[in-house]
Amino acid sequence: MAKKKKSVELSDKNINFEMDKQSIKIIRFHPTSMEVDVIVNNNGKLKMGMQTLPFAHLPKNIKKLIKPN
Repeated sequence: MAKKKKSVELSDKNINFEMDKQSIKIIRFHPTSMEVDVIVNNNGKLKMGMQTLPFAHLPKNIKKLIKPN
């Protein structure tokens, strides 16, 4: 049976990027499901809350910072 990999906490690294006029901060990476937990801010005013994004939808430069391997 395959082992479950633990989630990687990334909130202390302050990984932020902009996508669709929204500021996104990466909080946690789940290697088993290849998803990231993020907090989305809309124009710096309205907090959209916690969301989950697929790792594949992240920009290339952000993927290099997370290094899922």
